[in-house]
Amino acid sequence: MGWSTRQVAQLAGTTLRAVRHYHEIGLLEEPPRRANNYKEYEVRHLVRLMRIRRLSALGLSLEQIAALPAGDVDPVDELDTIDADLAQTIKNLQRIRTEIAAVREHRASVDLPAGFERVASGLTDADRSLITVYSSVFADEAMNDLSEMLPSEMIELDQQFADLAEDADVASRVRLAAELAPGLRAHYAEYPWLADPAPNAAVDSKAALRDAVDQAMTELYNIAQIEVVYRAHLLATDQTDDRLERIEDSDGR
Repeated sequence: MGWSTRQVAQLAGTTLRAVRHYHEIGLLEEPPRRANNYKEYEVRHLVRLMRIRRLSALGLSLEQIAALPAGDVDPVDELDTIDADLAQTIKNLQRIRTEIAAVREHRASVDLPAGFERVASGLTDADRSLITVYSSVFADEAMNDLSEMLPSEMIELDQQFADLAEDADVASRVRLAAELAPGLRAHYAEYPWLADPAPNAAVDSKAALRDAVDQAMTELYNIAQIEVVYRAHLLATDQTDDRLERIEDSDGR
């Protein structure tokens, strides 16, 4: 004597609704019926149900199972695809866990891109915002270089720059730029792309990169700080700007 629908569902560890659904979509063959018109499931139906459940547990959708060739041929190609997807998912989850651990260890802001947790305590609010903007316009390789450049703690020069008032006198701006220039020159030597960042951009055009950086600098730093950065850049690249020299001459008189 065979099994009823309820019995075969229980044996297979599934539900009446699932068994009926498998019949509806053609995954499970309808069994013969008894004289009283009740279904009578045989061993082959239970084996098929167990196979459906096993393939589902391995990640195949019902549509994929339905598309498999007839017979008991194992779906090697489909399983290979699922395995590759799972491997990538595991890799992504491991990366996320690593990033969470770094944020917790350094008490870093989640606004910072991954890789900057180590330097979080050495950044001002403006610096953090600037780095976040950078992460939207620079490629990962460039962001990795930027994270290597930054000290893990704020140094005295960084603090002086952060504290520089908008109305700071020209002499203070010139002095601070001169003190920042050697470090900037060293960065340019180690990371030549800083002189021409366009090839390392994640945006399509130089104009988009320049506009994003210019807007961030203008909103995040005062005019004196922006001037100091520009002066330090000129010194680090052995360039001059007559406009700044005229300002210095005018201030000295």
